[in-house]
Amino acid sequence: MSDQMLILIALAGIFLLLFLVIRTKLHAFVALLVVSLIVGILAGMPLGDVIDTMEQGMGGTLGFVAVVVGLGAMFGQMLEVSGGADRLARTMINKLGEDKAQWSLGITGFLVAIPVFFDVGFIILVPLVYGLAKKTGKSLLYYGIPLLAGLAVTHSFIPPTPGPIAVADLVGADLGWVILFGALAGIPSMIIAGPLFARYISKRLHVVVPEYMNMEEIEYDERELPSFALIASIILIPLVLILCNTFSDFFLEEGNMAREIFTFLGHPFVALTIATILTFIFLGTKRGLSRQEVQDIATKGLEPAGIIILVTGAGGVFKEVLIQSGVGDVIGNMMAGSNLPPILLAFLIAAAVRVAQGSATVSMVTAAGLVAPLIDILSLEGPVLGLIVIAVASGATVLSHVNDSGFWLVGRYFGLDVKDTLKSWTVMETLIGLVGLSVALILGIFIS
Repeated sequence: MSDQMLILIALAGIFLLLFLVIRTKLHAFVALLVVSLIVGILAGMPLGDVIDTMEQGMGGTLGFVAVVVGLGAMFGQMLEVSGGADRLARTMINKLGEDKAQWSLGITGFLVAIPVFFDVGFIILVPLVYGLAKKTGKSLLYYGIPLLAGLAVTHSFIPPTPGPIAVADLVGADLGWVILFGALAGIPSMIIAGPLFARYISKRLHVVVPEYMNMEEIEYDERELPSFALIASIILIPLVLILCNTFSDFFLEEGNMAREIFTFLGHPFVALTIATILTFIFLGTKRGLSRQEVQDIATKGLEPAGIIILVTGAGGVFKEVLIQSGVGDVIGNMMAGSNLPPILLAFLIAAAVRVAQGSATVSMVTAAGLVAPLIDILSLEGPVLGLIVIAVASGATVLSHVNDSGFWLVGRYFGLDVKDTLKSWTVMETLIGLVGLSVALILGIFIS
């Protein structure tokens, strides 16, 4: 089959995927499987090979992603139920003062979204935003945008959140590099799209707490909340262990006992298992919960994770079908022949899918499947793969609009109409993506 025909098959598959998700409202998991089947058949693969390839893609992806996302979900659920997110926010505001509450909320969002899903973290912490806006008379956006920016940055850039986990697995990136580059890209993104942009937009859009949102700030007994040091330590432990694993390969010789220990403890499976068990103990049984209650909380945390795991697995199927059918090689060669850097190409592909279908996670998974063949063709490896992950995540963040559930969530909680949500939330998301891309391109100059 000619290269031109394979390219047409790939384009038809992408358009069919967008049609199924956007127009027919077919779930992304089923849509990705249907498109994978059709692409494999049209590309001339034997029918039995199509099925075998789908099994290989699903199993290869879920073998890693399911464990990491599942552990992260239980970890986050324990943090939510214990009041740990609230403790982080209150301590930061008390330490820095209300005049620096913007920065407190941005940093809190950045930390909370590491184990807690974006929408859950926002709903938990938005009463604090309401309280500060009422107390100071400032626009709700003055405090809300920094919180949203902190949550959104981590949601897109830093494992164990599902998006970067999925992309890292699909392109073969080391999670240590993803965490390091995610932090380097995420911190300036949070600052620019958060406190700095909030000061600008709050002067132009004075937003008050919507009347229909009669949420009252929950009054916790300070003695009942876990300590700030405990929460911060539990969140940082898996990140530090994973980073130690990555850097031990550079600073310690192969066969060194310390390197073997860091490699073991810093594997995402082990690091997140340790962190999750610590949450069960210190945020669960040590705080008076029975073992059955801890088990019920952990099980509840797995409910939203299941959907994300399946969608990611289907993305792995799509990637594998593209590669085994030969379509991936043609796409990869075509991209390799472009004058654009691979990091920019990854960003543009993810941005195009993001604008078309809305979901950041689905955009990341789809874009990673399309970019993976380029990585093999160009023999990219090591740190640059971490930058590819950040580029895909950045592209999947920009230009959130009416087909994104986050757009409507923020609009409702802040009482914004579509026009004002575009001016605030959409611009904030786009700033995050553009700053993330800029940092990735700059870092790429030094490590390529």
